[in-house]
Amino acid sequence: MAICGAGIAGLALAERMSTLGAEVVLLERSSGHRAQGYMIDFFGAGYEAAEAIGVLPAIHDVAYHIAEASLVDQHGHRRARLPYGQIAKALDGRLCSVMRPDLEKVLRDNLPRNVDLRFGASVCQVSHRNDGVTVRLDDGEELDADLLVGADGIHSTVRALVFGAEPRYLRYLGFHTAAFVFDAPGIREATGAKVLLTDTIDRQMGFYLLRDGRVAVFAVHRTPDPQLPDDARAAIRTTYAGMGWLVAEALERCPRSEDIYYDQVAQVEMPRWRQGRVVLIGDACSAVSLLAGQGASLAMAGAYVLAEQLRRTSSVDRALDFYERLWRPVAEEKQKSGRDAAHWFLPASSSQLWIRRAALRLAWLPVVNRYLSAALVGEPTAVIAMLRRGSEDSSDS
Repeated sequence: MAICGAGIAGLALAERMSTLGAEVVLLERSSGHRAQGYMIDFFGAGYEAAEAIGVLPAIHDVAYHIAEASLVDQHGHRRARLPYGQIAKALDGRLCSVMRPDLEKVLRDNLPRNVDLRFGASVCQVSHRNDGVTVRLDDGEELDADLLVGADGIHSTVRALVFGAEPRYLRYLGFHTAAFVFDAPGIREATGAKVLLTDTIDRQMGFYLLRDGRVAVFAVHRTPDPQLPDDARAAIRTTYAGMGWLVAEALERCPRSEDIYYDQVAQVEMPRWRQGRVVLIGDACSAVSLLAGQGASLAMAGAYVLAEQLRRTSSVDRALDFYERLWRPVAEEKQKSGRDAAHWFLPASSSQLWIRRAALRLAWLPVVNRYLSAALVGEPTAVIAMLRRGSEDSSDS
């Protein structure tokens, strides 16, 4: 098996398939481990998959305890609290906050020794065979594989080579996002164990403290243009200027463009996730966007579902069909939840801002809390639990 992309989906699938006895080559176009990324709330199906795989304790070891999440105005005065604790309670505590690079490291450290992980390896051509594929790398090497899995993210090379150009499948949602880290003692003291977000219209910046003492920044803003800027640092400084509070110092300390994560906020919608012996997982076929907040969780869970279908089914083709039939409805529901939650995530007007503040102040009421939890979390899925029960039953028999 060849897997393109050593992110969360690719790493999780490589571990599962190697553990199940497959010969796995994991190709990553980056020259090394990626340090850019932002804090994610890890819960739901991915949390269950991590538990099944056995990496949940290691994830908890690198997770952050969020004591408070608040929305503050340009003077740093709190305008509303986010019901973080109530959402965690609604999830029975099965939620943790973790930096994306830390989650990837946990998964890399969990890889079996016989996984052939290659950095700086880019796929440039895919040729179909009756019983598999031939993958050509940009250095001229060719790999024959029974199956090629595109786990290479929202801007997937495998998808472009096999299914067609990116614009056919990308649904731009009207936002750009960025993340970076820097050292600033003043901001460090202000954040502590809290997540602080600007309570603003059309653009937002958030701050949280990392365990190494640096400050992590997450930013998002509305723009009708999906085109990414040539200079991410300059674009951030221009877009978020004049917001007051801690933002000015963050912009002053903003690092070089190559040290910034910057991308458009979009979803991927495809009529089919497979063609022959090529299949897509994670953001490559079903990116939900940061508005849904579950991309990492769905990536790990989708990898688990695919591995289980390949384990249970003698025919690779049938396994791929079963995987898509099981997982597509889950991904599409999360995509819809993300689109529906856009006005909660970043209000577009003063009235929407006021409504969000009012709703958050009433979050202690059960009916409001249930509504907010549903809007932010979406509907639960029983797919992973069903597959885990099936695995336990088969091992007992």
